[in-house]
Amino acid sequence: MKTLRFGIEIETVGASRQKLAHAIQGAVGGRVSGDYQGWQVTDSQGRTWKVVPDGSLSGGEYSGEIVSPILTYQDMEALQQVVRAAREAGARADASTGIHIHVDGSRFDAKGVTNLVKMVHKQERLLETALGVSAARLNRFCKPIDGAFLQRLEARRPRTLQDVNEAWYGRRNLAPQRYDASRYHGLNLNSLFFRGTIEFRYFNGSVHAGEVKAYVQLVLALAARALASKAASSKRRDFNPATAKYDFRVFLLHLGLIGEEFKTARTHLLKKLEGSAAWKGQRRDRRGSGGEGTPGSEGAQGGSEGAQGGGEGAQGNAHEALAA
Repeated sequence: MKTLRFGIEIETVGASRQKLAHAIQGAVGGRVSGDYQGWQVTDSQGRTWKVVPDGSLSGGEYSGEIVSPILTYQDMEALQQVVRAAREAGARADASTGIHIHVDGSRFDAKGVTNLVKMVHKQERLLETALGVSAARLNRFCKPIDGAFLQRLEARRPRTLQDVNEAWYGRRNLAPQRYDASRYHGLNLNSLFFRGTIEFRYFNGSVHAGEVKAYVQLVLALAARALASKAASSKRRDFNPATAKYDFRVFLLHLGLIGEEFKTARTHLLKKLEGSAAWKGQRRDRRGSGGEGTPGSEGAQGGSEGAQGGGEGAQGNAHEALAA
């Protein structure tokens, strides 16, 4: 996952685009230029960060979408500094804002894309709940994977990206357009055929640097797992709110988000879910207030890091749940 290139679009309200651009400059250096159409920051490495208008945002002139240049995993700290600078400049998130993360599509062949679609479809209800995606956004800007597309994909067993293209659009589309209606899905493959990136649109707006980093890590881990897998199942898993925290933690472990390095990511990605992160059901010796079933910090949920995912027992539970 650390070798995949990515880009991110962060929608904000509360600060003007000019103010956001100068805040970004303070974080990454370089120079600022711009006009009514948008502002650009050319950083010290010669890369361009943009702040552009977006008519879907509630803030009017006091809103803007931060568009990163192509980034690598080594740029994660710089990205977090940009997010912190934007927040300090007055940027905030509301119901109109979202985050879109793009992964370089050049590494993906038909098998990799098909694996990714199936993996996301299988866990999509859990993913949407963990990320707190509102019903309004699910109905409009980040719709679930289309059932007809998935049916076509599985029927075709695509060998080429052109086969995936035909499954996505329902026809051969040799000239994809940026604003094709199919782009409004949580997993957007129109972006792959139009600009060469796979776009993930599930994320609510945020100017919390830790949350943004966790979202990027999740996307990169999903992409890496799809590329490395020989095959994937698309059968949607049953969703149980009472065990959702445990179930999603197991999925994160399966993706490789294990150990101290990803502890903060797991905390952010699990915090909206009910139940215990460490146990499928409530422990008999800890029922009641303060027990394992009480949502809270990851450390409180699972005790030691070994219980969270580093230990052999936790790994065994993870494999058992994935097979269920």
